[in-house]
Amino acid sequence: MIQENISQSVTLPEGVSAAVSDGVLTVTGSKGSVSRNFLHPKITVHSKDNEVEFLAKKFTRNEKKVMNTYVAHVKNMCKGVTEGHEYTLKICSGHFPMNVSVKGSSFEVKNFIGEAVPRVLELKEGADVKVNGDTITVTGIDKERVAQTAASIEKLTRRNGFDRRIFQDGIYITNKDGKAIQ
Repeated sequence: MIQENISQSVTLPEGVSAAVSDGVLTVTGSKGSVSRNFLHPKITVHSKDNEVEFLAKKFTRNEKKVMNTYVAHVKNMCKGVTEGHEYTLKICSGHFPMNVSVKGSSFEVKNFIGEAVPRVLELKEGADVKVNGDTITVTGIDKERVAQTAASIEKLTRRNGFDRRIFQDGIYITNKDGKAIQ
């Protein structure tokens, strides 16, 4: 069922500004700036004094869902440029001692389950990775890059066909942006 007009707005926190150019929203704060593409054929984006507004004319349920997703993205962008996002991972090595290091833009895991060849992951820009003992911290202002980097690190030590309850060697996400993982 098609309805006439809907609009949603996100009020920006103090010290955060937003600008829209050709459907690309750029949010700037004290930690930096994050850009994201908000192009949609039926939804338009406008930035006013201290808010970002999404407007859809003649919308359906699908446009309303997309608009709610856009609002969540803007809130994550605002949190990122003011506070930042942080994921925490834990190194678990029960059988073989694992050596984990960051060298430039590459993340390296040596001696994983006794392997002679190290496992290497090329890190993307926008996420800072720090190793402190058996804890790995991934921080940044773009939530998607931080989360994808943490997931890629976890996937680097994944072993198919083994029961995770018994063979617990690996690197696992323990904290997603302030929310503990059980």
